Amino acid sequence: MSTFPDASGAGSVDDPNLDFAGTTPYEDYVQADVLTHLQHLRSDDPGEMVFLVTTQVMELWFTVIVHEWETASRALREDRVPVAMDALKRSVRELEALNHSWRPLAQLTPAQFNAYRGALGEGSGFQSAMYRRMEFLLGEKSASMLVPHRGAPRVHAELEKALQEPSLYDEVLRFLARRGLPVPAAVLGRDLAKRYEPSPEIEEIWAGIYAEPDQNGELVRLGEALSDVAELVWRWRNDHLVATRRAMGSKTGTGGSAGVAWLEKRAQKNVFPELWTARSHV
Repeated sequence: MSTFPDASGAGSVDDPNLDFAGTTPYEDYVQADVLTHLQHLRSDDPGEMVFLVTTQVMELWFTVIVHEWETASRALREDRVPVAMDALKRSVRELEALNHSWRPLAQLTPAQFNAYRGALGEGSGFQSAMYRRMEFLLGEKSASMLVPHRGAPRVHAELEKALQEPSLYDEVLRFLARRGLPVPAAVLGRDLAKRYEPSPEIEEIWAGIYAEPDQNGELVRLGEALSDVAELVWRWRNDHLVATRRAMGSKTGTGGSAGVAWLEKRAQKNVFPELWTARSHV
């Protein structure tokens, strides 16, 4: 782990090496100079800096979480459950950190937000390509969400690939099928580019798993790890909704979205739906 010594005590045998021919090894690895010079403010309001940096931090957390869920998906595809579980557990801690990112923005008044809102122009969080990859991995697929990225070929290609690939939940259900559980062929062979729709048969499978925890310990632990992820995604959506409602009420959102109304609709949806509805039948 990195340490950050102060400048006192120079000359001690315990002092770190301070003399490098070029940039420091820390800079070479972390690219801190790049990160701390990516803030190009568009207003004179001092509050814009915290809004911009917080949004950039969120993008970095999106990137990490996508990495974890792709790792978990690949591990499940290869029947490496411990590797998948480790990635899911890491993503839970990362989702907690992501959700805490709302705190600097959570109590913005309309006047404070309006002071730099014009700097966003038509920019909006729903245009985030990395967040869209997160949503695709959760099974929230929509080809229309690729449209804003047509002008960025690399980003568009990455999203197109993610749209066509199995979601994390698709890989979970395929894994359950390989374990001998009766996952319907229609679910296994569904159009992966479409949003996942709940299945009563999958609900019944999860209910059966949870009804026999002694026999299905590994699957119950997988279900609970997925539930932890789903709960924190739900909290993220609700925190976004509350922060937006405080900052701008029911006005039209940036980028032409419906603002609070659109976020309210999103907040009502459960991720991995049968994991929640199955609990009523155990």
